[in-house]
Amino acid sequence: MLLRSGILAPADGEAVAVENERAAGTVVLVCEHASHRLPISAGQLGLSEEVLVSHIAWDPGALELARLLSTRLEAALVHQRFSRLLYDCNRPPESPAAMPESSEIFEIPGNRDLAPAERYARTAAIYVPFHDRVSALLAAYVQEGRRPVVVTVHSFTPIYFGKKRDVEIGILHDTDSRLADATLSAAISGPYRVERNAPYGPEDGVTHTLRLHALPAGHANVMIEVRNDLIANSVDQEVMADYLAGLIATAVSVVEGK
Repeated sequence: MLLRSGILAPADGEAVAVENERAAGTVVLVCEHASHRLPISAGQLGLSEEVLVSHIAWDPGALELARLLSTRLEAALVHQRFSRLLYDCNRPPESPAAMPESSEIFEIPGNRDLAPAERYARTAAIYVPFHDRVSALLAAYVQEGRRPVVVTVHSFTPIYFGKKRDVEIGILHDTDSRLADATLSAAISGPYRVERNAPYGPEDGVTHTLRLHALPAGHANVMIEVRNDLIANSVDQEVMADYLAGLIATAVSVVEGK
């Protein structure tokens, strides 16, 4: 079917992008679902254009929000340049969700019955370079004497399987809840409905990046989920970035004992 040999052509560019790499702060932002773009070799994975720009293919508004946070927090930003439908960089290679055959109500024909060689090719082309860059950036911070703080940035749809989601901001964590606890404490009197491990939690397999890069090294970490109707335009993105930057900066200070 698709992608039997090379995944990325020269015209596609790199699988991963790093912005503000020499930022002065300690926060490293990661945006695994930044783009709905597909490489030339993938075609459209058997999907319509309407589906390919929907939330199943990416996290709408997440990259714009992450870029604003990068500026406000003086933070480096690593983001994936292709759709999570090709490979979801927040899932390990052995997970069925890494190259999903379906997402919510949609079947993904281009991901059906993938041969092991094709799964390996996608992993090598997309997942490995992405996480290698995150690892290298964190290692550079440590070598410079900085204690990196890992913050992943996501958005979620207001309606999922026909059910409305009332939570507006999710503060997610795995076994290390230090930064999440401090962030939730800072959000108590805020204007948004902020909840712990919502609308997903670690039991849903969404904390892979944190497990891979932060937990083994003891780096403070948190995953932030924002309902995408709250960051649907540039004005709302600026408002949300101001709010979240304040929460994160306060939480980091608490964790670092400042």
